[in-house]
Amino acid sequence: MKWEADSKVLIQGITNPLGISYAGRMKAQGTNIVAGITLEEQIDQIDDIPIFTLVEEAVKTVGEIDISLILTPPYEVLDAGLEAMAAGIKQLVIVTSWVPPLDLIALLEQAQVTNSFVLGSGSEGLLVPEQFWLGIMEPEFYTTGPVGMISRCDRLMDEVAKTLSQAGLGQSLAISLGCDAVMGSNFEQWLQIMEEDETTEAIVLLGHPYSSAELLAAQYIGSAIEKPVIAYLPGIQAPINRNFGDATSIIASQLSYQTGKTNENQTITAFKKAGVKMANTIEDITKLTKGVFSSRRRKSRTVNK
Repeated sequence: MKWEADSKVLIQGITNPLGISYAGRMKAQGTNIVAGITLEEQIDQIDDIPIFTLVEEAVKTVGEIDISLILTPPYEVLDAGLEAMAAGIKQLVIVTSWVPPLDLIALLEQAQVTNSFVLGSGSEGLLVPEQFWLGIMEPEFYTTGPVGMISRCDRLMDEVAKTLSQAGLGQSLAISLGCDAVMGSNFEQWLQIMEEDETTEAIVLLGHPYSSAELLAAQYIGSAIEKPVIAYLPGIQAPINRNFGDATSIIASQLSYQTGKTNENQTITAFKKAGVKMANTIEDITKLTKGVFSSRRRKSRTVNK
């Protein structure tokens, strides 16, 4: 996904509660929201944002649009996404949660055809502190710094960012992949972006304890990521017989326990094998992240001597 401070943003579902709550706030923070879409034809504008009923009409009026932020009800997301892609919008951020899985799969298939990028569903959006805010995060919790954040946990990232910021550990980039079972962009894509990003020195990963997406992320970190990674998987202390996540991870987890190969969650094992530091609490995230930078400073002083 490519974004810049002046990227033109469209909000589909701008008259829904989240649109009404966040459109004005994002615009006030500098997000370049050029249009909104609603089926309520009698509304002309909200917070000085022109309102249209068709994406095609919005594009004809305001020109090419870079990103669509989708806030429509779940069963309208597929139509909204297809309409945006048909109008030439190449980047979709789906904030709406509980999108029907088959709808999202159909949308992702069309995104491949049109070479479009999809973040979500159930995403809080993305944020570069003091530069770019798109979604429903709380920007006051984030400060500029060297820690990249990737999350699949609903609203937890705001709390972790606030804790890090209070400890003097600002963020370079914060990404919410979405908390739904089916998602567009994945951990691996954003891990690679942060690996190549010069402003990111460490990565905090927030995920689910029993999901194949986190397991794949752990394997990818072990093979391709050199920057330090700190992971927190809330719910990991739940009893083994509690089933979380998608069918693949549930079956794999049950099989591993039945064969007696390990008493440890396979995702935790994979993260540890990849050299990821595991946090048991939110406070541990701050401690481990501080430890990463302290260790680097000590190594730097030793080399300079």
